[in-house]
Amino acid sequence: MLLPNRVAALQVNRFVRLPGEAIIGAAVLLALPKRPRIALAALGGTLLGALTVVNVLDIGFMEYLGRDFNLVLDWGLLDDAQSYLADSMGKTTAVAAAIGVVVLVVLVLVLMALAAVRLSNILVLDHRRATRGTLIAGTAWITCSVLGLQYAGIPVASDRVGARLHSEARHVRDTLRDEAAFGKEARSDTFGNTPADQLVPDLRGKDMIFTFIESYGRSAIEDPIMAPGVDKTLDVSTKALAKAGFHAKSGWLTSATYGGSSWLGHSTTMSGLWVDNQQRYRTVMASDHLSLTKAFQKTGAWDTVGIMPGVQKGWPEAKFYGLDKVYNAFQMGYQGPKFSWSTMPDQYALEAFQKLAHGKDRDKPLMSEIILTSSHQPWAPIPKMVGWDELGDGSIFKGIEESGTKAADVIADSTKSRQEYGKSIQYSVTALTQWMERYASDDTVLVFLGDHQPIARVSGDNASRDVPISIVAKDPKVLDKIASWNWTDGLKPAHNAPVWKMSSFRDRFLTAYGSTPNPKND
Repeated sequence: MLLPNRVAALQVNRFVRLPGEAIIGAAVLLALPKRPRIALAALGGTLLGALTVVNVLDIGFMEYLGRDFNLVLDWGLLDDAQSYLADSMGKTTAVAAAIGVVVLVVLVLVLMALAAVRLSNILVLDHRRATRGTLIAGTAWITCSVLGLQYAGIPVASDRVGARLHSEARHVRDTLRDEAAFGKEARSDTFGNTPADQLVPDLRGKDMIFTFIESYGRSAIEDPIMAPGVDKTLDVSTKALAKAGFHAKSGWLTSATYGGSSWLGHSTTMSGLWVDNQQRYRTVMASDHLSLTKAFQKTGAWDTVGIMPGVQKGWPEAKFYGLDKVYNAFQMGYQGPKFSWSTMPDQYALEAFQKLAHGKDRDKPLMSEIILTSSHQPWAPIPKMVGWDELGDGSIFKGIEESGTKAADVIADSTKSRQEYGKSIQYSVTALTQWMERYASDDTVLVFLGDHQPIARVSGDNASRDVPISIVAKDPKVLDKIASWNWTDGLKPAHNAPVWKMSSFRDRFLTAYGSTPNPKND
């Protein structure tokens, strides 16, 4: 009844309170005949067991995703969590953990029910004394509540169970209402009816590349442990690109997600809608809302391709993103080892992009969406850069993976996680910018950004949800179009650079490059 749903709240003062629900429960049980009493006690115990499970889920979700568990939407994410554990720690560990969790949940529910029944039986052994004790406890609770008595800053009189049940009911109601409201929002589109010849006319002839770097957040650039190495990489990369004739401008976007669920960040950026839960994601993917990448396909002036090393099953989302061809984890010829969750090093994925799409002769320029995964948690082991001509089928990475830091040595250590996370961001940025130096042409335009901040164990309990975003081009006219954005020159956004909601980027980008608004309202 008193268990908090936050790690930081697991303090002694939270467990020395007087739960009002226990007093009411005792009074009701004392008034009931035997059979109804036992049935109600068992039901109440099971409910408390379920509430305990939800509290623990809240703790886990807050740690990894920066939010509470959603009773309506989040059950499907538990399967993703098991897949992540299998990729990071091995299938045996994942299976054992899944079995252990199921057994533990069943035990919590059963034992809480049995405990409640046992307590009800103890109450009725001495009905008079139990009634007197209940009255005294009720009087004490009312007194503490009226006087506002506290212990170590926490009210002694607790109504946590009732407040929590009310909160969860309200959350479920709001979730169900949001589905209809967001569906209406998704049907309205500022550029939904824009003719093809009026979409991004100022980028015609350019090879467009939209790249998401996994977990690339503000903390990578500003945290005292991660920032020195990452900032140095950004500075070195900015200079190397400038030497090759490329220049960049950078700012900040506030992501719709945190710690994980990268697809929410991807869809928010590309749709121009705030997609912060799985229900909204499903609604957007099933809609005809114009994604930023699909705008290029709609013009008919670009071939479109997706490089998705993290996709390991069917991916119908390709239609929403307007991708003519998608290369998943099994279609890029990689024969090397996985690096925990990441199916292949970013350097290899980028080289595969060059061989499979970018480097081929075409009648049209290419618009590409690339998801880089080497900076996905648990950030161990991390790939190392090798000679681009030595990549081959990826077998060269076997020795690197074997000699790298093991996930088990990092996953529960905050300091090591922060250190390795910083190194993974350095690797991803280096791979991407070196690819630009090696393969990009005068007409290449790169937009790259993070999808979300890393988990709280790395970014901190009070970290923002901001992620860096950069636009890189050789043609000065491309960056001149966004001069009014007041972004920072180079790949490292200044601390006080503009911060926009991630959902605003699509419309700002389309407008900056000459697209004509033609709203669709349904």
